[in-house]
Amino acid sequence: MGNSSLQIIAENVSVIASPKTWIEGGAIQQLQTTAKLPGMHRVVGMPDLHPGRGYPVGAAFFSIGRFYPALIGGDIGCGMRLLKTDLSIAKISLDKLVKRLGNIDAPLIEQSDVWRERVRSFQLQDSGFEQSLGTIGGGNHFAEIQQIIEVFDQDIFSAHGLDRKQVMLLVHSGSRGLGGHILREHIDQFGHLGLAEDDTAAIAYWQQHQQALDFALCNRRLIAERICANLATDAETVLDIHHNFLSEVSIDGVRGFIHRKGAAPADEGLIVIPGSRGDYSFVVQAVRGELASHSLFSLAHGAGRKWMRSECEARLKQRYTAAQLSRTALDSRVVCHDKGLIFEEAPEAYKPIDSVITSLQEAGLIKVVAKLKPLISYKTSGGCCV
Repeated sequence: MGNSSLQIIAENVSVIASPKTWIEGGAIQQLQTTAKLPGMHRVVGMPDLHPGRGYPVGAAFFSIGRFYPALIGGDIGCGMRLLKTDLSIAKISLDKLVKRLGNIDAPLIEQSDVWRERVRSFQLQDSGFEQSLGTIGGGNHFAEIQQIIEVFDQDIFSAHGLDRKQVMLLVHSGSRGLGGHILREHIDQFGHLGLAEDDTAAIAYWQQHQQALDFALCNRRLIAERICANLATDAETVLDIHHNFLSEVSIDGVRGFIHRKGAAPADEGLIVIPGSRGDYSFVVQAVRGELASHSLFSLAHGAGRKWMRSECEARLKQRYTAAQLSRTALDSRVVCHDKGLIFEEAPEAYKPIDSVITSLQEAGLIKVVAKLKPLISYKTSGGCCV
């Protein structure tokens, strides 16, 4: 196709990344291994591609006749919700906002009768994980207060009612323990062999998968409501997208299944692609260009890890204390009272977000709408609800 951002690894394996984008060899190997699964038609890595537990993260997989729950992973429905609040950038104090935000780790359902009824109002099927609703969780999940610092496409920006004067809120979380429970049950029974599409077990998985998607969507909504209540503000949702999910589609006339593992869908309107807590985030709009179907109508979901979690503290503890990591080079605040996690999620552990955005732009897959700066990144106040 003559596009330098499309790297053909094998006949059915490709990566969307510019030549300057660093991709770990282990991630490419995992991508190639996944391409050999029975029924796998095509796999594609995004510029944020990195190794996962057996399967790569930052990728989409298109199979025919069967699908693989293990490719989706345990956090079914993990994704991002972006909201515009009523808070004015000109009137906020970051230190005061941190105090007002408080601790949002404890189970929401135990906070008050009002919150208990709010959780129940969603009428989710009883999952046994209701105590996790309204909580962010660990790992790379976060909530972030942001400021719009640059607008690249004023027409799209205005069409979605965005305003540079308003404080933005980004919530990144998923189905918490429910998705993990579903995956463990599946692996215990079927291993990593996948499911034939007409199998009765496939129908059962689809039902569980939808339950987890609904749970994740409600979880992000409740997290946002909880934060806004603490900050005494209202908020309007700009977008909410899943990054880990399965969908049945037709691509180039072929019917099959797209598995997205750390990949944003390119057919659901605006998308937010965040950097690390010390980097910028971007609001983008997908473009159905030359590589849209080749990318399996998917986009990067973030910056992508550069270092393994297990090596982060050893790499950084000679340069920073945990207290020093609570401020970033952008002078944003980081709320993370877990020493191990604050090192694991340090900005240095992630790729520069500019390299990811540039790759997608050069491939003709996105139009950049706005750039957001982190003001407060919330991970945990020390009582992370698992």
